[in-house]
Amino acid sequence: MDRVHEERVRRLNVSDVKNGRFILYWMQSSQRIEYNMALEHAVSWADKLAKPLVVFFGLAKVFPEANLRHYTFMLEGLRDVKTKLEEIGVKLVVREESPELGVTALSKDACLTVVDKGYLKTLRQWYNSAASNLRCPLVQVEDNVVIPVEEASSKEEYSAATLRPKIQKKRASFLSAPKQHEPKKGSLGLKFDSVDLADVDAVVSALDVDKSVSKASFRGGSREAAKRLKGFVETKLPVYAERRNDPTVDFTSNLSPYLHFGQISPLQIALEVLAADAPDEAKEVYLEELIVRRELAVNYVHFNENYDSFDGLPNWPKLTLNKHKADPREYLYTIEDLERAETHDPYWNAAQNQMRITGKMHGYMRMYWGKKILEWTKTPQDAFTAALYLNDKYELDGRDPNGFTGVAWCFGKHDRPWKERPVFGTVRYMNANGLKRKFDADKYVQQIKSL
Repeated sequence: MDRVHEERVRRLNVSDVKNGRFILYWMQSSQRIEYNMALEHAVSWADKLAKPLVVFFGLAKVFPEANLRHYTFMLEGLRDVKTKLEEIGVKLVVREESPELGVTALSKDACLTVVDKGYLKTLRQWYNSAASNLRCPLVQVEDNVVIPVEEASSKEEYSAATLRPKIQKKRASFLSAPKQHEPKKGSLGLKFDSVDLADVDAVVSALDVDKSVSKASFRGGSREAAKRLKGFVETKLPVYAERRNDPTVDFTSNLSPYLHFGQISPLQIALEVLAADAPDEAKEVYLEELIVRRELAVNYVHFNENYDSFDGLPNWPKLTLNKHKADPREYLYTIEDLERAETHDPYWNAAQNQMRITGKMHGYMRMYWGKKILEWTKTPQDAFTAALYLNDKYELDGRDPNGFTGVAWCFGKHDRPWKERPVFGTVRYMNANGLKRKFDADKYVQQIKSL
């Protein structure tokens, strides 16, 4: 069983391997075939036991803050997965039920079950429930980070500065991927009830989910992710370091939605960036975002149970923001005002509208967006709640370690105290003049109006 780094593999229960009909891979967070080490681990078990491999995905009827936009993007990706699995002789079973219940039922005929790893509370609850109820082994493979979270650090890190040296020390040893193997025995002939993914819109319309948010302009799936990665590496990466913070030209990779749904592996991205014909400086600036900053977010969510609330912030921003809680605000907006982008600030409105329309806001604008919500809301606690609500509702990469951490950063997480001022206390402040120094902010406004 040496195809996957042993540090990525963990047993979630102590059941013995059974003499079942197949090996089961519970695909949840790694919705892809390429660079899927959980899938590779499952294939290795299937070959070892001379059993077919079956892949299961549980289509939860309700997932916190998920809506039509998120379900459509995800199902577009699962349709890709189904096609690619069939090409290697593997059956995908998609059932409209809570995943931990579906995997428990299917695993009754399995020798062993493999699952990938996500970090949010809902996912942890699913894993714990399944581990308690499965009568066969449940083995987890962590492959949505370059370095497994507890291998990188054993505690919640203060900032990128404290995590970075730990990451750099181990980065090279994890920057390799096992060769993908096709299972020796096929499973396409096995019969299972499964959701038909041919018409994604029909599947989503039948679900009882919030349909008030339209589909995003991004199309889901590993094929689209690979296309975007190729375009980024070939045309944007060489000047990424200089131009990444200018939303009028958009030299970002736009891969965060695909990373969120596991439709592309961060390891694949890192390896293709390292192999690119681009300056080393540009590569390292991008890998800082992909590995250090992204995995700092995973570290926060993994080690801090309050990652989704104001209470999860460090003591210093909580103290300083509460000290200035009663400070007069020049502008006060309701959550409805913010959601409709009806503020006095054309730059903030443009950022909100970019997110509402496309499903993704430029990263630099998202920092400004979050800071202004803090400035324009009655209390810092209300501001935190509003920022999370809007981010999770409209961003394709919301409801994600990066999303929770990005909001928390606007309130002082992973940052240091700055000069004290009203409302913000010693939390970092941003204003429109800062935008104008970095790029043509008025041009950005006009671009968003034309969407």
